[in-house]
Amino acid sequence: MPISLKKGQKVSLTKDAPGLTRVVVGLGWDVNAYDTGGDFDLDAAAFLLGDSGRAASSDDFVFYGNLKHTSGGVEHQGDNLTGAGDGDDEQIKVDLTKVPDPVARIAFTATIYEAEERRQNFGMVSNAFIRIYNEASGEELLRYDLGEDFSIETAVVFGELYKNNGEWKFNAIGSGYQGGLAALCANYGVDVG
Repeated sequence: MPISLKKGQKVSLTKDAPGLTRVVVGLGWDVNAYDTGGDFDLDAAAFLLGDSGRAASSDDFVFYGNLKHTSGGVEHQGDNLTGAGDGDDEQIKVDLTKVPDPVARIAFTATIYEAEERRQNFGMVSNAFIRIYNEASGEELLRYDLGEDFSIETAVVFGELYKNNGEWKFNAIGSGYQGGLAALCANYGVDVG
């Protein structure tokens, strides 16, 4: 039975499952019936961050344009352009044994592609969630349903995996940002040039 988290709640992944090494982070959403003249294209991403909360370089940003971190520890499974269908819309695999030591946490985000041009925001998105499951067994470990109403935000930090005293934990964040992907990159110190 997976743990269902609330905003701000933290839970250990490896304490209860000491052999856990490979997880899949699934992000999903449904699009409300708004007619904005275009499809909703949400993009999941992972930012590998140091103790300062910033990425060491643009290589520490894993997304549809950089599918695999150089360490092999974080790998995006590809871009879903519409969000159609049930279950996870995009997935990011994490091999906890390959995440480099300077990385203290991995933030998982979603942004709306061309949000301003398409006049879209997260207030038009429903049933958004992040879940983490054991890649080996398929067992869902936790789930966080993003219940907030983000009427002007075009980017959301769903949550983050972080290391604490040798354990991997998850923090359900649920924070929205205006300015889409550029705002997230600026926040985490990634130069998108």
